[in-house]
Amino acid sequence: MDAVESGRSFTVTRDGHEIGELIPLRRRRRFVSRAEFVAMSRNAAHVDIDAFRADQEAALDQEPRDPYEQ
Repeated sequence: MDAVESGRSFTVTRDGHEIGELIPLRRRRRFVSRAEFVAMSRNAAHVDIDAFRADQEAALDQEPRDPYEQ
């Protein structure tokens, strides 16, 4: 377990057949700096905000309904 905690991975076998992997958990970062976000965003697809909002409006049910009418 110490080796896994330090980053090593292991293949688990039964009778010589691979049945699984023992790998360290990924630690999730809670903070992304502005510079990192900008760098990651450079390769993102362009989003047309007007088309995006139009798609949302088209998919949204605008009429309130009584859930007990069914």
